[in-house]
Amino acid sequence: MSIHDNILIKIREMKDSLTPVEKMVAEYVLQNVEEIPHLSIKNLAQLTKTSDASVLRFCKTMGYSGYRSFIVSISASLGSMEEQKDQYTDIQPGDDLSVIISNTSRNNIKSIEDTLSVIDKNEVDRAVQVLRKSNRIVFFGIGASGLVGIDAEQKFSRINKMCHTYTDGHSQLTAATLLDKGDVAVFISNSGKTSEILDSLEIAKKSGATIIAITKYNKSELADKANIVLNISTPEVTIRSGAMGSRIAMLTIIDILFAGVASAEYKNVKKYLTKTHNIIAASKHR
Repeated sequence: MSIHDNILIKIREMKDSLTPVEKMVAEYVLQNVEEIPHLSIKNLAQLTKTSDASVLRFCKTMGYSGYRSFIVSISASLGSMEEQKDQYTDIQPGDDLSVIISNTSRNNIKSIEDTLSVIDKNEVDRAVQVLRKSNRIVFFGIGASGLVGIDAEQKFSRINKMCHTYTDGHSQLTAATLLDKGDVAVFISNSGKTSEILDSLEIAKKSGATIIAITKYNKSELADKANIVLNISTPEVTIRSGAMGSRIAMLTIIDILFAGVASAEYKNVKKYLTKTHNIIAASKHR
């Protein structure tokens, strides 16, 4: 477990994909966080109207070997929450501009911190390796996720990687049809349920390309069908704030992947980074 792991974020994000009995435990834990460290496994089983075995199963689903290590992690999360005291804040009518500036900035910082809690370093490592070996990288995203794909294309192009982003349903279907075995298809979707993305995913799977998903920490069809899953964690999306949190978290994942590939291949890509930097710098002075 890394020091960034926050079990409360994991429970919140995973809750809806748990079994009904585990979900009862999860909901009780989230609603009564403060008292959890003081409860024995028997107490928690009684309070959640489940059994010791169910509580233990829940702990294992969350990645812990036993109840004790789960409790230690809950205590640590409580400690870090005490330090932060920052919750996501939605857009309120008539907010003062200084409040908007600090809330928006804090929400974005929190999205990145929460993503750091759920991201799996081994999956990032696998993603970097397949991107390094790829013949071609194809990014798929709709709406705000499409903008993340465009950012990714701009970055990976700088190190001379063959890549392209497709941001509408029709061009995505065409691109998925033309994928080959040595290609990497990166599907970007916060919910993991975007219909256009899932349609293209079906076709991409048949091509033999490696599928990377960038999606929220939850069970979804996209996460299930991908070869590599890179998770993000953001606040609940609301009508008011839209996809601000998920966009910043996804851009961070792209930055990590780009830095990972560029760093591992630094000898080879240094010349491209220098050339692209110089040409852009020169164009500014014309």
